[in-house]
Amino acid sequence: MMFMGEYLHTIDNKGRLIVPVKFRESLGDHFIATKGLDNCLFIFPLKEWKSFEEKLKQLPISRPNARSFVRFFFSGAAECELDKQGRILLPANLREYASLDKDVILAGVMNRIEIWDNSRWKDYSSNAEDHYAEAAESLVDLGI
Repeated sequence: MMFMGEYLHTIDNKGRLIVPVKFRESLGDHFIATKGLDNCLFIFPLKEWKSFEEKLKQLPISRPNARSFVRFFFSGAAECELDKQGRILLPANLREYASLDKDVILAGVMNRIEIWDNSRWKDYSSNAEDHYAEAAESLVDLGI
Protein backbone atom coordinates (compact mmCIF):
# COMPACT_ATOMS: atom_id res chain seq x y z
CA MET A 1 0.00 0.00 0.00
CA MET A 2 1.39 3.31 -1.05
CA PHE A 3 0.05 6.80 -0.47
CA MET A 4 1.30 9.66 -2.62
CA GLY A 5 0.23 13.08 -3.82
CA GLU A 6 -1.14 16.12 -2.04
CA TYR A 7 -4.71 17.34 -1.84
CA LEU A 8 -6.20 20.57 -0.53
CA HIS A 9 -9.41 20.08 1.48
CA THR A 10 -11.41 21.93 4.10
CA ILE A 11 -12.36 20.93 7.63
CA ASP A 12 -16.01 21.79 8.33
CA ASN A 13 -17.27 23.44 11.51
CA LYS A 14 -17.91 20.00 13.07
CA GLY A 15 -14.30 18.88 12.57
CA ARG A 16 -14.99 16.62 9.59
CA LEU A 17 -12.62 16.27 6.68
CA ILE A 18 -13.18 14.63 3.29
CA VAL A 19 -10.55 12.00 2.53
CA PRO A 20 -9.51 11.97 -1.14
CA VAL A 21 -10.99 9.08 -3.10
CA LYS A 22 -7.50 7.89 -4.09
CA PHE A 23 -6.66 7.36 -0.40
CA ARG A 24 -9.88 5.71 0.75
CA GLU A 25 -9.39 2.20 -0.61
CA SER A 26 -5.91 1.78 0.86
CA LEU A 27 -7.01 3.33 4.13
CA GLY A 28 -9.82 0.86 4.82
CA ASP A 29 -12.90 1.42 6.96
CA HIS A 30 -11.06 1.85 10.26
CA PHE A 31 -7.66 3.47 10.75
CA ILE A 32 -5.58 5.35 13.29
CA ALA A 33 -5.01 9.11 13.49
CA THR A 34 -2.30 10.39 15.80
CA LYS A 35 0.01 13.30 16.47
CA GLY A 36 2.70 13.30 13.85
CA LEU A 37 6.12 14.84 13.74
CA ASP A 38 6.63 18.40 12.45
CA ASN A 39 3.24 19.49 13.86
CA CYS A 40 1.09 17.52 11.46
CA LEU A 41 -1.14 14.49 11.96
CA PHE A 42 -0.31 10.97 10.83
CA ILE A 43 -3.04 8.65 9.52
CA PHE A 44 -2.13 4.96 9.40
CA PRO A 45 -4.18 2.09 7.96
CA LEU A 46 -4.63 -0.50 10.74
CA LYS A 47 -2.08 -2.88 9.20
CA GLU A 48 0.57 -0.15 9.08
CA TRP A 49 -0.28 1.00 12.62
CA LYS A 50 0.18 -2.57 13.89
CA SER A 51 3.58 -2.72 12.20
CA PHE A 52 4.55 0.65 13.70
CA GLU A 53 3.27 -0.52 17.09
CA GLU A 54 5.47 -3.64 16.94
CA LYS A 55 8.54 -1.50 16.26
CA LEU A 56 7.72 0.80 19.17
CA LYS A 57 7.32 -2.22 21.47
CA GLN A 58 10.97 -3.03 20.81
CA LEU A 59 12.16 0.28 22.27
CA PRO A 60 13.65 -0.06 25.76
CA ILE A 61 11.18 1.32 28.32
CA SER A 62 14.13 2.10 30.60
CA ARG A 63 15.27 4.92 28.29
CA PRO A 64 13.55 8.30 28.78
CA ASN A 65 13.65 9.17 25.06
CA ALA A 66 12.01 5.88 24.16
CA ARG A 67 9.25 6.38 26.75
CA SER A 68 8.63 9.92 25.51
CA PHE A 69 8.47 8.83 21.88
CA VAL A 70 6.03 5.99 22.56
CA ARG A 71 3.93 8.18 24.88
CA PHE A 72 3.73 10.90 22.21
CA PHE A 73 2.28 8.60 19.55
CA PHE A 74 -0.04 6.51 21.71
CA SER A 75 -1.50 9.25 23.91
CA GLY A 76 -2.64 11.15 20.84
CA ALA A 77 -3.90 8.15 18.89
CA ALA A 78 -7.57 7.72 18.01
CA GLU A 79 -9.34 5.08 15.95
CA CYS A 80 -11.28 6.73 13.13
CA GLU A 81 -13.65 5.61 10.41
CA LEU A 82 -15.00 7.02 7.19
CA ASP A 83 -18.64 8.06 7.07
CA LYS A 84 -20.87 7.45 4.03
CA GLN A 85 -19.66 10.72 2.45
CA GLY A 86 -15.98 9.73 2.76
CA ARG A 87 -15.29 12.05 5.69
CA ILE A 88 -13.49 11.50 8.96
CA LEU A 89 -14.13 13.27 12.22
CA LEU A 90 -10.80 14.50 13.54
CA PRO A 91 -10.77 14.65 17.35
CA ALA A 92 -10.47 18.18 18.76
CA ASN A 93 -7.19 17.44 20.56
CA LEU A 94 -5.58 16.37 17.29
CA ARG A 95 -6.92 19.37 15.38
CA GLU A 96 -5.56 21.62 18.13
CA TYR A 97 -2.14 19.90 18.15
CA ALA A 98 -1.66 20.42 14.40
CA SER A 99 -3.37 23.87 14.35
CA LEU A 100 -5.94 22.59 11.87
CA ASP A 101 -8.71 25.11 11.39
CA LYS A 102 -10.07 25.22 7.86
CA ASP A 103 -7.79 24.68 4.86
CA VAL A 104 -5.62 21.58 5.15
CA ILE A 105 -3.32 19.51 2.97
CA LEU A 106 -3.54 15.74 2.94
CA ALA A 107 -0.18 14.43 1.76
CA GLY A 108 0.46 10.82 0.85
CA VAL A 109 3.79 9.76 2.35
CA MET A 110 4.43 6.10 1.50
CA ASN A 111 2.68 4.08 4.24
CA ARG A 112 0.76 6.97 5.84
CA ILE A 113 -1.19 10.12 5.16
CA GLU A 114 -0.09 13.38 6.76
CA ILE A 115 -2.57 16.16 7.46
CA TRP A 116 -1.11 19.67 7.59
CA ASP A 117 -2.47 23.15 8.09
CA ASN A 118 -2.24 24.63 4.57
CA SER A 119 -0.03 27.60 5.52
CA ARG A 120 2.31 25.39 7.57
CA TRP A 121 2.57 23.00 4.62
CA LYS A 122 3.53 25.87 2.30
CA ASP A 123 6.21 27.03 4.75
CA TYR A 124 7.51 23.50 5.24
CA SER A 125 7.54 22.76 1.49
CA SER A 126 9.35 25.99 0.70
CA ASN A 127 12.01 25.28 3.32
CA ALA A 128 12.32 21.63 2.24
CA GLU A 129 12.90 22.69 -1.38
CA ASP A 130 15.78 24.89 -0.25
CA HIS A 131 17.44 21.92 1.50
CA TYR A 132 16.40 19.09 -0.83
CA ALA A 133 19.88 18.58 -2.32
CA GLU A 134 21.52 18.59 1.12
CA ALA A 135 19.03 16.04 2.42
CA ALA A 136 19.57 13.78 -0.59
CA GLU A 137 23.33 14.00 -0.11
CA SER A 138 23.09 13.08 3.58
CA LEU A 139 20.94 10.04 2.75
CA VAL A 140 23.66 8.63 0.52
CA ASP A 141 25.45 7.66 3.74
CA LEU A 142 22.44 5.47 4.58
CA GLY A 143 22.70 3.64 1.28
CA ILE A 144 19.78 5.42 -0.39
